[in-house]
Amino acid sequence: MNFQDKLSELERDFEETEAKMADPAFHSNMKELQALAKRHSKLAPVVSKFREFKKASEDIEEARSLLHCGDPEMESLARDEISLKEDRLQEIEEEMKVLLLPEDPNDEKSVIVEIRAGTGGEEAALFAANLFRMYTRFAEREGWRAEIVDYNETGIGGYKEIIFRIDGDGVYSRLKFESGVHRVQRVPATEAGGRIHTSAATVAVLPEVEDVDVEIRTEDLKIDTYRSSGAGGQYVNMTDSAVRITHLPTGVVVTCQDERSQLKNRVKAMAYLRAKLYDLEMQKQNDELASERRGQIGTGDRSERIRTYNYTQNRITDHRIGMTLYKLDQYLDGDLYELVDAMTMADQSQKLHAIEAK
Repeated sequence: MNFQDKLSELERDFEETEAKMADPAFHSNMKELQALAKRHSKLAPVVSKFREFKKASEDIEEARSLLHCGDPEMESLARDEISLKEDRLQEIEEEMKVLLLPEDPNDEKSVIVEIRAGTGGEEAALFAANLFRMYTRFAEREGWRAEIVDYNETGIGGYKEIIFRIDGDGVYSRLKFESGVHRVQRVPATEAGGRIHTSAATVAVLPEVEDVDVEIRTEDLKIDTYRSSGAGGQYVNMTDSAVRITHLPTGVVVTCQDERSQLKNRVKAMAYLRAKLYDLEMQKQNDELASERRGQIGTGDRSERIRTYNYTQNRITDHRIGMTLYKLDQYLDGDLYELVDAMTMADQSQKLHAIEAK
């Protein structure tokens, strides 16, 4: 099946979906109606582009019919029209190819984000807190909801580690390229001599998964409760509300102490455990495909230094795509859009090249 045949098939599927959505017979089945609406929403962008493509093709054919009409002015206008529409036709074709790229099955999922202070001691912990604020501010801009799962604070407002959940539509698709080592260059608040220090924090973005995505047997779990050691008031510190779950086959340990209720902490910890186990499987698959994926965006290598934040120059540089912006202050306030969009485009471009090279 060639490219246009595939698009014609998708257009027929789109029209059939629209017809079913308009049929009262489907309105009584809410689950079916929701599935149709989701399918319609997914097909709409590519079908819209395909119709634009067909219209541009028709306009070109119509202009070509005037090339030998005997009227020099009309023939000149026709040539201009053909040149303009052929350029646009190429653009539309590239846009359709991007829309037809295989989807990441995790793109629509919510995420659990782990931020851990790396080299740099207290300064690294303060930077981890800056990154946490940056991502939660971005979540606010997107209308997503962020909630802490677990944290380990330092004395002056930093985090040795903080794990939090961001809930919303398409969160993973926007944040999946944030995993890796983030390096900061600045004069620490604790430095009297005014020298620039370099420190780092690691970020891991894990797609949140359902029970059906990961099988966890009860007999494989060791569950402990203990008193919360973090802030939260007298009630938290006086009760065994914090939860630690150990997955015995893998040795993965997760904790949650943010809620006052042990039950709520247990629910959060289980969601975190599912995400960790799913991520382990994803990393295993990535390692198996390492030779194919080497050099591509989003390989998931958590040890890769992906970005540098230079406070003195108000500069942020993403080393994977060689992009530098002099708007670090805006970025740290949650305005991540320019780099997030650039990473998405770079990833799409590499996927297109990989498909075309086959």
